[in-house]
Amino acid sequence: MKSILFSKSSRALAASLLCVAGFAAAQSAGQPPVNPYLAAPRLAITHFDSAQSDAFPWPVRRGLFSVDPRKFPRVVAGPVNVMTLASTSPGYMWGVSSEGVSYIDISGGRLREVARMPAQHTRLISAATHAKVLDQPFTSVEQIRKAVSEAYGVDWTRAVNGAYSLVDRDNHVYFNSTNGKISKFGLLDDKHPEAGIRLLKTIDMTPIIGRSFLVGMGMTYDGKFVVASANTLSVLDRSLEGQAYTVRFAPDEVVSNSFCIDAHGGIYVASSRMLHKLVWTGSKLSEDEADGAWKAPYENSQGTGSTPTLMGNGQDADRLVVITDGAARMNLVAFWRDAIPTGWKPIPGTPSARVAGQIPVTAGLAKLPDVIQSRRSVAVSGYGAFVANNAARKRDKDRLVDVLALGPVLPPASGVERFEWDPRAHRWRSVWARGDVVSVSMVPSISTGSGMVFVNGYYPQSGWEITGMDWKTGETVHRVSLGQGNLGNGAYGVVEYLPDGDLLFNSIGGPIRIPLKNARGG
Repeated sequence: MKSILFSKSSRALAASLLCVAGFAAAQSAGQPPVNPYLAAPRLAITHFDSAQSDAFPWPVRRGLFSVDPRKFPRVVAGPVNVMTLASTSPGYMWGVSSEGVSYIDISGGRLREVARMPAQHTRLISAATHAKVLDQPFTSVEQIRKAVSEAYGVDWTRAVNGAYSLVDRDNHVYFNSTNGKISKFGLLDDKHPEAGIRLLKTIDMTPIIGRSFLVGMGMTYDGKFVVASANTLSVLDRSLEGQAYTVRFAPDEVVSNSFCIDAHGGIYVASSRMLHKLVWTGSKLSEDEADGAWKAPYENSQGTGSTPTLMGNGQDADRLVVITDGAARMNLVAFWRDAIPTGWKPIPGTPSARVAGQIPVTAGLAKLPDVIQSRRSVAVSGYGAFVANNAARKRDKDRLVDVLALGPVLPPASGVERFEWDPRAHRWRSVWARGDVVSVSMVPSISTGSGMVFVNGYYPQSGWEITGMDWKTGETVHRVSLGQGNLGNGAYGVVEYLPDGDLLFNSIGGPIRIPLKNARGG
C-alpha cells in the first residue's frame, strides 16, 4: 500500500485534489435533508444522519500515519463504544458506550471527559480492568473468553447497551439497555457541563417488546422518537410520555438492525424476511398502502445484516432505499421507496416488483467463498454505495469474544466493493473492488469532502489500521497504522473523524482523539 500512497507526482496530486473538489460539489446536491430535531446536521445519531448514510462532509488529510493509540487522549469506556455523538455545542460531544454516557470537551484539540453517568444496573469498568484485558496480547479464543468473563464480568448481551443512540435538539441523549429500558439523559446545568449529568426519564418497553432486545432508535422530522425491537417498531413523544404507537411484525420475522427515516414520515426497517416501509402520518403509525406503506421480500438465506440506507434525495432523483440481502453471496439491492414508477417492469429473478436494481457483490475476491456477507450498513454518498465482506470462516458465538478474537486470533474476512447507481438506466454497476482490504467489525464511513471511504482492518504483519480508499479509484490514499495492540480494534464502532480532520477512533477501550496533522504523514 505504501507505493500507492507515495508514488504520485505533485502534478497528479494537484489533479486529484481538483477531482476531490468536484466530487464534493457534485455530491452535496444529493445529501439527505437535515433533521431539525437532532442536535446537529451530522453525528447526532448512529450512522451520522436520519438517512443512515455514514457520510460526513468535512475533509480528511491523505497520507500515511503511524501512531501509538496509547499516547493520545482517551476517554476510558466500553468494551463497546459504537459512536461519539454530536451535542448542540460544537465544543462538546456525548460519549455513548455499553456502560452509559459521558460528556466530553473536544474544544481546542482536547478529548476530556467532564461528566459521566452509568446506565441503571450497570457497573463501570475501571481503567485498570480495561488495561488488564486489553494490554495482554491475545493468542487463543480461550484466553479471550476468560478475560471477558473474569475481568470484564460481562457477556455479549451487555455489549448491545447503547448500540443505537441519538441526541435531540434539546441536547438530551437517548440510550437503550439490554433489559428493555430506554433512558434519556441531560446536563444538570447547560452552561456548566462539569456540574454533571442527570437521568431525565426511563421507560420500560418490555410490556410492548416482551423479552426481545431493542435494536434501533431514530427521530422523525416532526420530532417523534422511534424505537425498534426484534419484533416491533414504536413511535413515542420525545418526552417518553403518553401513548406508544406500535406495529408488530409477523412471528417468523426478526429485526436485528436499526432503520432509516425520510423527511415525509417514511420509516424503513428490514426484518429477516421483509423490507418494510412504515409511515408516521403525524397521528398514527401506518402499515396501509393508502398512506404510502409497503413491504417487500428480498433474496434470503439468513436475513440482511445491514441497516437500510436512503439514496437519491434530489427533486428528480431515483428515490431509493438500499440494503445488502440475505443471499449466501449477498447482493446489493435498491428498492423504490415511493410509488413504483408507471410502466416499470419487474426485474427477472428478483422476489419483488419493488426491487429497482440488484447486483451480486464479489468484493474483489478472485476465488469466491461460499459466503460473502456484510454485518454493517451500506455506506452511501450521492448515488454511490460501499459494502464490505464480514463473513469470516470461523467465528465465536459470543459476539464480544468474537470481536476481540477476529484479527489477532481468528482470521478475518477480506474484500470490499464500491458501486454506483445509474439513475438514467436504473441499474447498478461496480466501480471498483479490493479483495486485499480487510474490514473486521467497524462500520465504514465516507468523507465526501475528501472523496475517501474508510475501514478498520487487521493485518498479521502490521496489526490494526484505518484504511482510506479513493472514492473514484479504490487506491489506498490514507492509512493510519495503529499497531498490534488491542486499542486498534474498533469493536463494532463507526469510523469517525472530527471537522478539523482528527481521527476520533471509537476503540474497544474508549474513544481516542488522534490529530493526524501531528502524526508522521506524507
